[in-house]
Amino acid sequence: MKIVAGLGNIGEKYEKTRHNAGFMAIDSFVDELKKTGTDISWKEDKKLGALIIKTTYKSIPVLLVKPTTFMNLSGEAISKILNFFKETPENLTVIYDDIDLPLGNIRVRKEGSAGTHNGMRSIIQHLQTEKIPRIRIGTESRGTLSPQEQDLHSFVLTKFNKEEQKLIWEAVKEAVKELKKILISA
Repeated sequence: MKIVAGLGNIGEKYEKTRHNAGFMAIDSFVDELKKTGTDISWKEDKKLGALIIKTTYKSIPVLLVKPTTFMNLSGEAISKILNFFKETPENLTVIYDDIDLPLGNIRVRKEGSAGTHNGMRSIIQHLQTEKIPRIRIGTESRGTLSPQEQDLHSFVLTKFNKEEQKLIWEAVKEAVKELKKILISA
């Protein structure tokens, strides 16, 4: 089984913030599946600390995950899920925001450090490996559309302005395309 975890923070006040780009991407993938007639919806599993959907994509069993822990504790939920389903980190793909990438850019990697991302740092710490496939969605912390000086903690919890929204939704679409490629790869 393939496991896909979109990272973000649960709650209405965090919806469509920079830190929820992972949630935005996994929700977009779910919306695409629904358009094909797949009857799915998020179900909370309090034991695992996540919202989950069990489904298939092109006959491949897939578990979609949105941790209900706050971002910085994502590793707690992800490690519980991998242990419960007896899966390895190689069968996990994590989708998350990256303030170090230009807004709208996507980067796909099979492994690597967490960089500045505390949610990914938590996952690496709990799984004790950096060999975790991931899709990073650029949300740009200091660039053309964002101020040069800012508090990063506050910045990642801001919503995208009108100009940025088009770029982030294009990036979300691209992330979903990359996710589909990963799911059908051996």
